[in-house]
Amino acid sequence: MANLSQNQNVVDMKRARQLSTVDPKKLSIFLWGETEWEARQRILSILSNDPIFDKSRRPFLTRTQLYTRGLAMMSRIHELTEQHQWSSDDVALAFKILDEPLPIQLHMAAFEPVLKSQGSRELHAKYAALVAHRGILGCYLQTELAHGTNVAALETTATYLPATREFELHTPTPTAAKWWIGALGRTATHGVVQARLVLPSGRDAGPHLFFVQLRSLEDHRTLPGITIGDIGPKAMGGYAAVDNGFARFERVRIPKEQMLSAFAGVTDEGEYVRPPHAKLSYGGMLYIRSSMVSSAGWTIARAATIAIRYATVRRQGTRREDGLEQQVITYPSVYHRLLPILGRAYVFILLGRNLSTAFTALLARLSTGDTSLLPAMHATTAGLKVLASTTAIADLETARRSMGGHGFSAFAGVGRLYADYVPAATYEGDNFVLDTQVVRAALKAFARVASSAPAPGAVGEFAPNEAYLRRLADGGAGNAGSGNSVSTDSWGNPRSVVALLERRAACMVRERAAHAADPDASMDQRVARAVTDAFVAAQVGEVIDGLEGSVGGKEAAVLRKLYALHLLTTVESGLADVLSFGLLGEAGPAEDPSRGLRVAIKRLCEELLPEAIGLSDGFGFSDWELDSALGVYDGNAYETLYKMAQLEPLNESEAPEGYEKYIKPMLERGQRLAGAKL
Repeated sequence: MANLSQNQNVVDMKRARQLSTVDPKKLSIFLWGETEWEARQRILSILSNDPIFDKSRRPFLTRTQLYTRGLAMMSRIHELTEQHQWSSDDVALAFKILDEPLPIQLHMAAFEPVLKSQGSRELHAKYAALVAHRGILGCYLQTELAHGTNVAALETTATYLPATREFELHTPTPTAAKWWIGALGRTATHGVVQARLVLPSGRDAGPHLFFVQLRSLEDHRTLPGITIGDIGPKAMGGYAAVDNGFARFERVRIPKEQMLSAFAGVTDEGEYVRPPHAKLSYGGMLYIRSSMVSSAGWTIARAATIAIRYATVRRQGTRREDGLEQQVITYPSVYHRLLPILGRAYVFILLGRNLSTAFTALLARLSTGDTSLLPAMHATTAGLKVLASTTAIADLETARRSMGGHGFSAFAGVGRLYADYVPAATYEGDNFVLDTQVVRAALKAFARVASSAPAPGAVGEFAPNEAYLRRLADGGAGNAGSGNSVSTDSWGNPRSVVALLERRAACMVRERAAHAADPDASMDQRVARAVTDAFVAAQVGEVIDGLEGSVGGKEAAVLRKLYALHLLTTVESGLADVLSFGLLGEAGPAEDPSRGLRVAIKRLCEELLPEAIGLSDGFGFSDWELDSALGVYDGNAYETLYKMAQLEPLNESEAPEGYEKYIKPMLERGQRLAGAKL
């Protein structure tokens, strides 16, 4: 086959790498950590060379075939675990390297952590080893047909029977059927069921967790009294390898010991034992939400890498003096879309790592009965889950559209990422509902500060997610004329930008409190976003301050610009509220007070443009991981796309299967009606 691109694609990619001043390996270690990076390379080498994980036929498989392939990959990873003596961290990393959801992931992300944190010692003694070694496969049955985010309104009941020391699980109505449960449809043998605890007195104690066997370990048949099935294909073909399922319970009895009773429980006589904190049972949910931040970052990173690589080698439009069309990445309308996406990936990846560290600290406190960190973690993870998932969904689609028509091809690799990621806006709490939880926490904090304002600069009196409220104490939440507006020459100072985002949050929370009885329809979403943006901005500011110590050299200088770009584009996305409160100062007649901000964004993009390939290479993705014809490392996009098209099963025969039955009769009919035979 003739070289379709005449190797210009490859030349452009080589030149782009030569222009970059950063060392991608240093960036990879910065993002992953040296130990995890080395483990990742070792595991990646094994997976990418194993035929079980081959991706070349994936776009052409049916959903049933994709599910079966998913089971094969799950099983193979555990064979490799035994063969190579992988640690639990290695296993988690192996699944993280794979680019598609699998049924086992809910076992790892929800079932196992919840059992570990909320199960009794007796339950641990009996099942912990089986869970850890996948001797049983678990799922987490919370969402129901008619209720998801509103956990308090779940209908499934677990009635305690003191005579037999058992709980009776029951699905009282069709709408109480468990629904959307990952791995339930065909895979899981056991589950953790969220059900309303009904005491012998008839009192409803609200939702609690119960450990339930679902299928026989002998033949995988569903146990008596339980009805289980798969809910069917998902939108856009997403989550195809995961058997999201439904379940109904017809008065199924389980031993009393199978209530997850580390915090709350029931005595043998049926008296309720209260937990020390009402939200202690949220631990599993908070764990998943905290992990979603880094997951969003790595998902955005995949899309950014693919889109930036293709935009670098794709030439379209204006011809230059050398006769070549202009590289698409050099158009402002393209780099203004893609470079901020690159920045958000870097921000969410490191933010997710920090959040995991904070979650570990929370668990240590909870194990001693200290719940002081729980409210702040609950509010923080709720806000970050909304921000990360909403942003990632938008960024994936932006990246796909930046690739033009070819972005719609399955071989581009971004459409599949989008289809698999888009439900993140709904699971683990609908984003619009979570916004109200963020606002509720912010209003409580505001009321506390308003009643006894701390001394100026007393940051230590605020939880990290409330630090923006110090702007109320230092007078920094005033309107224009307060002396705290940002001047046009301050955009190059990250501290000034962080302060601006904190003032915006403080102003909006104060405004929300002033109109508590009648907020406007979008206010909670805007307030929650402002509060979360302020928290992230403060974290980014700390990262910028510590870059020299963590990566140093040219990489630190480039990353400083990338993180600064993130701060500026965060302000840009919230300009309506920033301007509403006069935080950019007063502009003269017919002057745009935001022009300085937009120009600063453009300048940063221009400075970062030569570094785009180096920064995206820093994520460390191999071609096997990305599985994208347009995002190949060497840049040879068009030849790779052409080769992928040759694998399409429709190309295996000259005439399609329906030719004789449909095409030929239609042609003959048309020719007869036209009175002509060609």
